[in-house]
Amino acid sequence: MTAPAVSSRDLPHPRREEIRLEAVLHALSDQMRLRIVRELAADGDELSCSHFDLPVTKSTTTHHFRVLREAGVVRQVYRGTAKLNGLRKDDLDDLFPGLLDAVLDAAAHESRRLHDR
Repeated sequence: MTAPAVSSRDLPHPRREEIRLEAVLHALSDQMRLRIVRELAADGDELSCSHFDLPVTKSTTTHHFRVLREAGVVRQVYRGTAKLNGLRKDDLDDLFPGLLDAVLDAAAHESRRLHDR
């Protein structure tokens, strides 16, 4: 069960014990969502939604962030008018040791392989 939102500005997130492997893998299986996660991992800090320059519509970008949040991959919080996104690396590493690092390493390897053609 997802933790309820306290106000209209609070977004529901799964508690650590509610995060499921199949939801995480589904969230990471999309090219745009993986791109978001790679940027968050590389930056190591919270980034606003507007930071990401994705080649999709705003509504599609919103959808991708929602999938990542509901899967427990990212945490979204409002700070003023900005919605900030942070990778839930500690939670994911605790639940699925090595998974996130392996996915990020594989994505980096694939990116190099495809760009070296």
